[in-house]
Amino acid sequence: MSARDEILGRVRAGVGKDDFAGRRAAAEAWLQARAAGPQPSLVGDLAERFRSKAEYLASTVAAVAELVEAPTAVATYLAANDLGSRVVATPDLGVLDWSSAGLAVALRPAVDTDTVGISGCFCAIAETGTLMLLSGNETPATVSLLPETHIGLVPVSRIVATMEDAFALLRAERGELPRAVNFISGPSRTGDIEQTIVLGAHGPCRVHLILIGDLS
Repeated sequence: MSARDEILGRVRAGVGKDDFAGRRAAAEAWLQARAAGPQPSLVGDLAERFRSKAEYLASTVAAVAELVEAPTAVATYLAANDLGSRVVATPDLGVLDWSSAGLAVALRPAVDTDTVGISGCFCAIAETGTLMLLSGNETPATVSLLPETHIGLVPVSRIVATMEDAFALLRAERGELPRAVNFISGPSRTGDIEQTIVLGAHGPCRVHLILIGDLS
């Protein structure tokens, strides 16, 4: 063992860095015992609340009953906004029949020349009209961040009430955080210059959401 390794070993032992299991257990116990802070009381249907908040944040919203209808809904939106038919999508959406809707979909991370990106989401938050996206090989973050237009597929069954609920769902289903968690609340915007809101400053200038499921 080198002198450097010996010194660093003593430091790790001194601050308890070697006891990863114990530190994790202590952190989880603290999270479980911690009292939740004030949260809003959401009245009514979560999907309608999400839709209202998303539209308030300048997103546009459509709805379909089944996931298989999503490609047609995407094609309708692209045609109405003269956005062409070539798009990039996260690889996990390769199960959908995009070609039947007349779309040429590349299943890969986005690059700077891509103009339209399509992704799903881990869940959606009704309180703020926000999408929660997790990075991964099947869900590269660039698809929702680089193109000028982002289209998000949002299962109604994955809409939760609050940010706290979203993180609780993440812990329950994944156990640990991915490399990146991204929250999307409408198109990118800034008001730095004369407090004038400009869309698309740091990401997509358009966000279109397609709700999937029973809205009754």
